[in-house]
Amino acid sequence: MDLDFLPEHAEFRKEVRGWIEANYPAENRRKQEAGEHLTKEDILSWHRILNTKGWLSPSWPVEYGGTGWDSVRKYIFSEELARAQTSQTSFGLGMIGPVLYTFGTPEQKAKFLPGTMNGDIWWCQGYSEPGAGSDLAGLSTKAERITEDGKDYYVVTGQKTWTTQGHFADWGFFLVRTDATAKKQEGITFLLIDMTTPGITVRPIITIEGGHEVNDVFLDNVKVPVENRIGEENKGWTVAKYLLGHERSGIAGVARSKRGIEKLREIAAAEPADDTAPLLKDADFRRKIADLEIDLAALEYTELRTLAAESKGKGPGPEASLLKVKGTEVGQRLTELTLEAAAHYGAPYAKGLSGDNSLAIPSWAAKSAPTYFNMRKTSIFGGSNEIQRNIIAKAVLGL
Repeated sequence: MDLDFLPEHAEFRKEVRGWIEANYPAENRRKQEAGEHLTKEDILSWHRILNTKGWLSPSWPVEYGGTGWDSVRKYIFSEELARAQTSQTSFGLGMIGPVLYTFGTPEQKAKFLPGTMNGDIWWCQGYSEPGAGSDLAGLSTKAERITEDGKDYYVVTGQKTWTTQGHFADWGFFLVRTDATAKKQEGITFLLIDMTTPGITVRPIITIEGGHEVNDVFLDNVKVPVENRIGEENKGWTVAKYLLGHERSGIAGVARSKRGIEKLREIAAAEPADDTAPLLKDADFRRKIADLEIDLAALEYTELRTLAAESKGKGPGPEASLLKVKGTEVGQRLTELTLEAAAHYGAPYAKGLSGDNSLAIPSWAAKSAPTYFNMRKTSIFGGSNEIQRNIIAKAVLGL
């Protein structure tokens, strides 16, 4: 594989880096450095800046707002976003977007794609249930078909959980069971649901680091027009697998992990206040960083191969599972090492225990424990890593 960048790619990187530095919202940067949670409005501010520039969703087809970049430019762009530690865009952009332009009707594309791009529609994902997480095909939220006043509806009843940013969402994409007698992967339908529909209740789940990112969603006889179905009835599993392939590819986070390792080296090289040797002088700690860098380099090659395949028109295959497993493992090990570097400064919630910042904890150290705790989820969501290993064993190894 030829990994040398052409001169035009180097110029592109320079252009992207300069534009991000000039346009990334200062308030978002301030909040991130202070360890504050970004609001929906904060996230949308960056989302809309990217959309105005035409750089919001490079992987989408040009006719729906994509950039038309080659795989190298897409990769460079993701690296520069990670280098600048920019915030994410609105949830679901990289998941429901590909589903809509691949499986949606012309009417669905016209209704949802423009609003998704410009930030008028914020999505959430209704997949996991209390009894169906890793075994997603075991979901029990049901949808019954009815006709009322000459119009066809599904009436949906059940519960979804771990619904990321459901409290922000205008619409959600949900998996529901429309045939209880079929095999688990069959009898499932993919629906788009207006989150303001009567019968929907969103209840917050406060995660271990104290954040409100995920929710329980209860659906009590929620009426959904049949026109909001994606694909055929009882064939939603095909759509769901396609979406999960895009989600798992994105979870890898190679560029952000590379930036995280750079930051970790800076932290470990700093002179401690007690005149002891910097942590980077410790051979065992250097070995841990080196091992992590080796695994990240291998992951990067896999991601580049996947990008090359996508540039030739191939969708994410079993490589998406490889990226998901190794990407989340690398990310978790990175937060573990950062917490180790923080030492006693990483004590959970130490900042503010006395009502102020009298302990003079560095901002990065104050965030190290909450970030560590929050990253534990990544090996579970998007399909647990154990399930991904089963997929790899079957699709790649033929076991």
